[in-house]
Formats: sequence, C-alpha cells, structure tokens
Amino acid sequence: GGGWDYIAVGPGNNRLYVSHGTQVNILDLSTGDSVGVIENTTGVHGIAFDKSLNKGFTSNGRLNNVTVFDLATNKVITQVPAGQNPDAILYEPFSKKIITCNGRGRNISIIDPATNTLIDSVAVDGKPEAAVSDGEGKLFVNIEDKSEIVVINTRTFMVEAHWPLAPAEEPTGLAYDKETNRLFAGCGNKMLAIVDAVTGKLLKTLPIGDGCDGVGFDNNTKNIFTSNGEGTMSVYHEKNADTVEWIQTLT
Repeated sequence: GGGWDYIAVGPGNNRLYVSHGTQVNILDLSTGDSVGVIENTTGVHGIAFDKSLNKGFTSNGRLNNVTVFDLATNKVITQVPAGQNPDAILYEPFSKKIITCNGRGRNISIIDPATNTLIDSVAVDGKPEAAVSDGEGKLFVNIEDKSEIVVINTRTFMVEAHWPLAPAEEPTGLAYDKETNRLFAGCGNKMLAIVDAVTGKLLKTLPIGDGCDGVGFDNNTKNIFTSNGEGTMSVYHEKNADTVEWIQTLT
C-alpha cells in the first residue's frame, strides 16, 4: 500500500532506493531483495546522493524537510528543514550542494551536505517541478504553472533568466545533454520541448503521450524517454544537436 514516486540508483553500492509513501525501500540492485528501509520520510518524493560524503538525502513532501542518512549503514543522521512540499531533489556538482524543488513554496532550497544545514532559498515565482545542472555554474528549473524554464546561477544562487516554452505547457520532467547543450522538457499538453541551453531558444516541439511526469536521457545511446501517465513511454533519438528522431511509443 501507499504511494510511490522517484527511484534512484545508489552511487556504487549496488542498491536501488525507492520512495514509498512514508519510507524509502532499499533493494539489492541485482536480486530485488529488500536490504533496508529509511523510515519517517512522510510524503517522500525523491532521493539524492553525495558520494564524497557517503550520504543520502530524501525530500519529504509532507514533512517539509530532508532526511540525511548514511549510505553504508542506512542510519538516519538528521532531518534538515526545506521549503513547503519539497519534491524533486538533486546533488548539484558545481556548488556541491543539495537542491530541492519546493512545489508549494514556489522556491528551491539549498542545503550544505557537509554541515547538514539549510543555507539559502531562491524564489522562482512559480511551481518548480524538476531541475538539472550543467555542472558548470547553471541550474535549469522547470516551472510547471508558468510554462517556462528558470535559469539559476549556482555561483551566486540568483535567477538569471526566464525562458518561455510556449506553445508547450506545464513542463514536468527535464533532462539535459551536456554535449549538445540541449534541454528536453516533457510538457503536459503532449509536447516534448527542445531548448538551447545557451540561448534559451525553443528549437522545436515533438509529440509525446498524455500526462508526462518525467524525462530521462541516456548519454550512451543518445535516447530520450518520457514517462506518460496514459501508460506509455515516448522514445526519441538525438542524432545530433539539430536532429531528433522518433523511435517508438512503448506501451
């Protein structure tokens, strides 16, 4: 019973972390066997990792905080306050910070994983749904209710730009190809928006299934995947920076 949201593969520990209502289930990646539980993560959405510190982090949407746990022992270290309804969570490699997208808070929280403290928040004037980093000082954030991508400088943690996605609406999932500088935003009106991550220009939109809530990008195959609430996955192949080809719609 209970709801499910993000899953995440642990950094080099052969474990799969699965958000599950009030806890995170930890599975052996090879066998699927249960190997642990992170409890008291009510409303958990996502899991992120700081491999250098051997720590994991969960975004607890109903508790408005982040649980910090030891990757070796699964023991909870502490809980850190975040904004209202922290949803997507990631480790941002340039600033070496943990970032949460706070849906009701209309901001992002910045947590120092070394000290387990909330150090700042950035207002994004809308509902942040997902974020990706270029690893070089920029964070891109989908703003679902404004149909735009906000660009945040991770040197200063200031908003630098708002990039409109029209005619695409309600962006949810977001993926990034560093090699081609392309952002792929899955949107609620059955569109995949492809955006130049340097200029912010909307380059094209492609058709996807209804109810998209996540986008993945495989850097090895250059394939793009959108998870559609209708029960399908739209698959595209990025041939080069200017050409994206349809592969299939997988039921």
